[in-house]
Amino acid sequence: MIGPNLLLRAPEPTDIDIIFRWENDTRIWHLGNTLTPYSKFAIEQFVFNTDNDIFASKQLRLMIDWHSAGTDNTTVGTIDLFDFDPQNKRAGIGILIDETSRRKGFALEAIDLLTEYCFKTLNLHQLYCNIEQSNMESISLFTKAGFIGCGIKKEWLLREGKWTDELMFQLINRI
Repeated sequence: MIGPNLLLRAPEPTDIDIIFRWENDTRIWHLGNTLTPYSKFAIEQFVFNTDNDIFASKQLRLMIDWHSAGTDNTTVGTIDLFDFDPQNKRAGIGILIDETSRRKGFALEAIDLLTEYCFKTLNLHQLYCNIEQSNMESISLFTKAGFIGCGIKKEWLLREGKWTDELMFQLINRI
């Protein structure tokens, strides 16, 4: 999938180090409910054994590359589909943009590219995401992408000994 500034592509062996760094960054573990570090071996196995058959694995991870004229692509993030449900034509979506590449419009373009793929190629009826109520940047991002708040999971997440709500957003395919 290619857009004006971005390319969404399957993970390659050259991505192992950056995926390893992102997956083991304890500052963002709470965003994905991660509790333990990943070994480099586990990341390698994921990359080498991923067949990108979303119908079999029920998930899809794509790398987000920024492409600009005259330069090599630079990997700026990753975007995931999870809980793919072909029967009910829906999937969850999550995104991570590297700290050095945030606030440049990459996340919105990546969501738009993946949304088009989901609605036109996978023929999904809806996408959804779950966002911690205090994550105003993600709420703003997904709202700009057309997602609408549709629910609150009360006291859903335990953060530093305190309960916090998780918000659910969805985007219905109106095409």
